[in-house]
Amino acid sequence: MDFAPELNSVIPADIPHRDALIAGAALHLALIVEANKVLNLTRITSPREAAIKHVLDSVTPWRLFEGARHVIDAGTGAGFPGIPLALVLPEIRFTLAESIQKKARFVESALAVLKLPNVEITPQRAEELQAEVITARALAPISKILTLFRSALKDGSRILLYKGPDVATEIAEAGKTRAHIEVVMRYELPDSLGSRAIVEIR
Repeated sequence: MDFAPELNSVIPADIPHRDALIAGAALHLALIVEANKVLNLTRITSPREAAIKHVLDSVTPWRLFEGARHVIDAGTGAGFPGIPLALVLPEIRFTLAESIQKKARFVESALAVLKLPNVEITPQRAEELQAEVITARALAPISKILTLFRSALKDGSRILLYKGPDVATEIAEAGKTRAHIEVVMRYELPDSLGSRAIVEIR
């Protein structure tokens, strides 16, 4: 299955290191399809849907990560958003945290093939690690994130969460908190594949 044509059609022209992103993401997605035969890594297998929901979604907010030296991707799963972001931002060090062993082993094997010098995988829980920026897609509700990463926030970490259209409800459910919670970006995925909001917690 060749993912490169679909990636080429959906990835914006102004994304840094676009060719490296398309080549690396196509290889990453092919590895996922192969591993999916024995591991349940993703339900998305059509090339176009994978290009949009896994790769385009991961890299659309890349500018929000600029300037960081170290980013933790909490609960990376099959490597999203960490691996696509690392392809776009090679000057930033990424630590992908995945406590489910079989997923961590898959990502480790994928990284060995992709040969990304700025990425490492750890089976540690993300809340045990330190970085300037912590990011996550579909990890937990905002109220739980505030509890999990309380000490990271106290130490000055910035959290960037990929959220869906019901983000206002999640923010309301988080209640009064000393943390600053703000929607810093909104975007629509092509083919009506969903609305996204990026929430920053400081």
